[in-house]
Amino acid sequence: MGGDVLSQAEVESLLNAMSSGVEAAAPAAAAAEPAKSASGAHPAMQPMPGRPREKVTPYDFKRPERVGKEQMRALQTLHEGFGRNFAAGLSAMLRSMVEVKLTSVDQLTYSEFVFSLENPTCFNLLKAEPLEGNLILDINPSILYPIIDRLLGGGREGGPLARRPLTEIELRLVSRITNLFLEELHHAWENVLELDLEVVRVESNPQLVQIVPPNEVVVLISFELTIGEVRGMVNLCIPYNSIERISSKLSANSWVTYGRYQATPESIRKISQALNNSLVLVDVQLAKTRISTGELLGLRVGDIITTDKDVRDPLLVTVEDLAKFRARPGVFKGHKAICIEESMSKPSE
Repeated sequence: MGGDVLSQAEVESLLNAMSSGVEAAAPAAAAAEPAKSASGAHPAMQPMPGRPREKVTPYDFKRPERVGKEQMRALQTLHEGFGRNFAAGLSAMLRSMVEVKLTSVDQLTYSEFVFSLENPTCFNLLKAEPLEGNLILDINPSILYPIIDRLLGGGREGGPLARRPLTEIELRLVSRITNLFLEELHHAWENVLELDLEVVRVESNPQLVQIVPPNEVVVLISFELTIGEVRGMVNLCIPYNSIERISSKLSANSWVTYGRYQATPESIRKISQALNNSLVLVDVQLAKTRISTGELLGLRVGDIITTDKDVRDPLLVTVEDLAKFRARPGVFKGHKAICIEESMSKPSE
């Protein structure tokens, strides 16, 4: 055997024989097992002709979706209102127009969130009692330093972006921004849960803070802040274990109803009591006329200005610049007064 060497023609003929043997074996195997289909499954389990296949979505065990779609929609609605209020407060603080836009509400692992952040950054560790654990508020340096520059009296032109941790003075200024953020977040959540929010500490390296295991699911709520031509992200990270116990409250839609409530006698009485002691401005218009600027400059004490209004005509009474009554002038107990003669059904000029 050791001395026998196959020629090239013998090798090619052997390969051809092997390939033809495989092709012949395939129909034989199909005939031997008629109950099985080409995919190896029973014919009864195959999809019917013309019926579309069901879409199969792969499940990633590294990113389990533990927060339900209803809770995610509730968080999105809640923080959309928060973004509008935070923008108004920040605009008043900076004396400049600030736009805050909710860009996304996603769930991912804590490690994915941390490694997606810049380093250094403004990484605020929050305590939100009665929620368990801690929350994270991250403010991107691309928007944080322009805000600090604005608080220190700078203009709208942005300078070069600093790649360094915050100084002690800058941390004091940033605390005004974070306190405003927490105040508006408290108002946004008060219909769901009364949160007591507080900044525990501020870090520049996000990888030094681990509030949950790396593979734990968190909800990431991202906002885009725009000041003039400068844009940057602000991220709020909420671990799943913090909101797991209140998921039922997030499922209820009673706190986000926008419809008009039907007035009840009790609500009318309460509103009326609250308005009874409100002060309003009442004006009485004696008459109207026109004079020239020269006549106005020439007026002296004792001069008389004539009008076309008859002394017997009723006077116009306005309440908060809205015409409400017609009255006639007089005196009551030594004080100038008016007597209401007619109530005006429609406001007039």
